[in-house]
Amino acid sequence: MAQSKCLLQSQALLQIEVYEIWNCGWEIGRLNGRFSEEIVSISGLSYNPRASSRRLWLPLGDLIKYILQTSVYPREHEQLKALREETRHHRWAGMSVPPDEGRLLSLLLKLMNAKKTIEVGVFTGYSLLTTALALPKDGKITAIDINKSNYETIGRKYAQRAGVEDKIEFIESEALPFLDKLVLELKEDELFDFAFVDADKANYTNYHERLLKLIRVGGVIMYDNTLWGGSVLAPVNSKVDRETDGIIRLNKQLAVDPRIEMSQVCIGDGVTICIRIA
Repeated sequence: MAQSKCLLQSQALLQIEVYEIWNCGWEIGRLNGRFSEEIVSISGLSYNPRASSRRLWLPLGDLIKYILQTSVYPREHEQLKALREETRHHRWAGMSVPPDEGRLLSLLLKLMNAKKTIEVGVFTGYSLLTTALALPKDGKITAIDINKSNYETIGRKYAQRAGVEDKIEFIESEALPFLDKLVLELKEDELFDFAFVDADKANYTNYHERLLKLIRVGGVIMYDNTLWGGSVLAPVNSKVDRETDGIIRLNKQLAVDPRIEMSQVCIGDGVTICIRIA
């Protein structure tokens, strides 16, 4: 999740989209006139009387809390809630998929009647359990992670209690060699309906090329962390780490890839949803 703030430049151009990272989330406002940085308050509610859109800047922490309490927690499966609560105590808890993103994932799977999915990167398994609960009884998930221990010690028991463990095939392996193996082995009628990717960001573009061969036409690939804590706003040609560079390269590639339709969504740390069209 995002944990930094981006500095807004004074005297922004007309019709600019302003993004402010706040409290592990995003605030978005469209201002239709020129403005100075004083218009944007990062301590609460502010308002620009000159902007014809008359939009308010609201504290996003309160809005996220409202969404979670109103629309997310009431529909969160009891085993997902228990898994989320236990994962909170893990030293890498921030790696877990947030529950509002989990709701989006579940909805997408049900909308497309997915039966066969693949997940690259598991951690304790919140997205994996979300997927297993969303799939029909005969649904199957191939889950790949280089380290199974987090799932074994934390996540597996919740899949068992939810009665969906039989839908999951866990592959403890580096993702690229296993994906390459699947590319060679799978036939056209064996391709996946859906892929969820939340693994090492430096390899996202490599995963994309493999998954386009493993997902059926009309299938969906969902990439997590595509805003990467706001690091994607790094100035052009500035030095960034491998993970940030991987996300930036993926975002640029997806924007012009003729084999997909896509939409990048400001939920969690950013997700990008791609439909394979060719």
